[in-house]
Amino acid sequence: MFLFGMPGGWELILIFLAILLLFGAKKLPELARGLGQSMKEFRKAQSEIESEFTKAVDDKPAPKKDSSSDNE
Repeated sequence: MFLFGMPGGWELILIFLAILLLFGAKKLPELARGLGQSMKEFRKAQSEIESEFTKAVDDKPAPKKDSSSDNE
């Protein structure tokens, strides 16, 4: 049974066996390596977006004072 979107022990075993049957034992390391590189690139892009967002928020220009409100 899935708990919070994560499969349990038996489900993981069945998923692994299905992948093993579909791709074969020789392709699994290559698939895992590709998945790892994809995750690394995704995290890198995510951190770059977060830093750009933070930079944009920090560089927010100060609001200008309205000179006409000072005279009232």
